[in-house]
Amino acid sequence: MTTKGFVASHAKDAKFERGLRSFFEYRDLGIREATEGRVVAHVIRAAGGKEFSSQPHLHRTEFQLVYVLKGWIEFEYEGQGVVRLEAGSCVHQPPGIRHQELGHSEDVELLEVVLPANFETEEVPSVNP
Repeated sequence: MTTKGFVASHAKDAKFERGLRSFFEYRDLGIREATEGRVVAHVIRAAGGKEFSSQPHLHRTEFQLVYVLKGWIEFEYEGQGVVRLEAGSCVHQPPGIRHQELGHSEDVELLEVVLPANFETEEVPSVNP
């Protein structure tokens, strides 16, 4: 039996920081270190007082899952159109799918799991050319 890679993250110890998008705050769940960079998982929430602005983009991933914990968020996905996700909704974003956030509630909270942990984000001209 091994304990290598075991991690537990508790809400009482939660620390949110600015990240990829300035209008969000990110709480790292310790999965990146536990999996030696294979996977990253974090809770994302709206950053109070920050103006929303999103550009069409894609992520160079192998796997990306977003689960809405609270509130709502809307995306436009390449080939899918507008998708509104509310608390309890889940979306698998296939590798390289072009998308753009259209808006979110002030109380939005998301769980995001991505493989690999160090993925690249690339801005693109348009979601649906």
